Amino acid sequence: MTKISGVTITPVAFRDPPLLNSNGVHEPFALRAIVECRTDDGLVGLGETYGELVHLDRLRAVAPAIEGLDPFALNELHHKVAEALGEVPAGAPPARSHWSRPAEETFGAFEVAFFDIQGKATGRTVAELLGGAVRTEVPYSAYLFYRWAEHPADPGYEPDDWGAALDPADIVAQASRMVERYGFTSLKLKGGVFPPAEEVEAIHALHTAFPDYPLRIDPNAAWSVETSIAVARALDGELEYLEDPTDGIDAMAAVAARSSMPLATNMCVVELSHVPPAVEKKAVGIVLADHHYWGGLSGSRRLAGICETFGVGLSMHSNSHLGISLAAMTHLAAATSNLGYACDTHRPWQAGEDVVAPGVLELRDGSVAVPKGPGLGVELDRDALRELAEQYERCSVRRRDDTGYMQRFDPSYVRLRPRW
Repeated sequence: MTKISGVTITPVAFRDPPLLNSNGVHEPFALRAIVECRTDDGLVGLGETYGELVHLDRLRAVAPAIEGLDPFALNELHHKVAEALGEVPAGAPPARSHWSRPAEETFGAFEVAFFDIQGKATGRTVAELLGGAVRTEVPYSAYLFYRWAEHPADPGYEPDDWGAALDPADIVAQASRMVERYGFTSLKLKGGVFPPAEEVEAIHALHTAFPDYPLRIDPNAAWSVETSIAVARALDGELEYLEDPTDGIDAMAAVAARSSMPLATNMCVVELSHVPPAVEKKAVGIVLADHHYWGGLSGSRRLAGICETFGVGLSMHSNSHLGISLAAMTHLAAATSNLGYACDTHRPWQAGEDVVAPGVLELRDGSVAVPKGPGLGVELDRDALRELAEQYERCSVRRRDDTGYMQRFDPSYVRLRPRW
């Protein structure tokens, strides 16, 4: 019987543009951790997760505990993760009922690698292991950002060719380029950067330029309830959904009660205990799943079932990521029948850097075709992995700090929620 014989955790850094958001601005490098689980019969399963030091410590704490596991034993894997992190008492009987954010985040990275092994062992894709693909291509949304042209005073960073985007005309130009290059058919703007009236004008401009495209805006809870309601009314008929305009379930419920479009979230519903009050108070119409913190692919499938039960829509959240995560997202979305909205992705902002061999995860017509190879269907590019690992060692970033980075250039900047 196939068993896990070893685990390798490799932190990597890849270039990240100066993308603005309600917390500040992205630093020059984004961090990820690449997980490789090897079996005693020569299979290697791949996973990807956050690369900050706290996550690396958890991954490294769990790695020895899962050696010897059957890669099909996902419940036992979950228990071993929780036990290694001190979330359940050592020696307690396995139970999937325990839920904590650190355990689910850590489990998710190893679980994807286990699914990759399962697929390679059986000749099946991950989508097939999740019940079968209901779509052969997964639509993604263009992720538009206000941004600077380059990182100030950072000689080690090579700027990209996207240029600055600081007003509605810039945002429309960015969207036009995204659509032309990748064929996106829906558009999302990261808001919470400028006064709401300016961001409303950006959505108006996008609606004029792309009248048939579903539009979204996500200010990451930068607005008060009153401001959120005003924005929702100003954008009536133009938005597919309004994502996290304000902070918390109660505030979201107050906005939802007076808004014509559904509210979406990946901030106020991020664990199972948040679902009952959100449903009861009718705070959200759409939850953005993310296998990185919802307990992997199986946990995200559980969330999908809960959303379907309560008539809540489902989309998918994205953070700065590489190809292993995109492959996992694509398989999960392909096998989730009630995922009714284009998924988020940061893929166009990666500057071409990745740890997987090219040619599989191409964005065409705004979609990624489900990889056909066994498991995740992607191969690790070891030369690229080595280069990004060396880049991690050279760069000074060890945890994401958008606010601290912004304060290097604007010492008066303060993170506020709400800001307006």
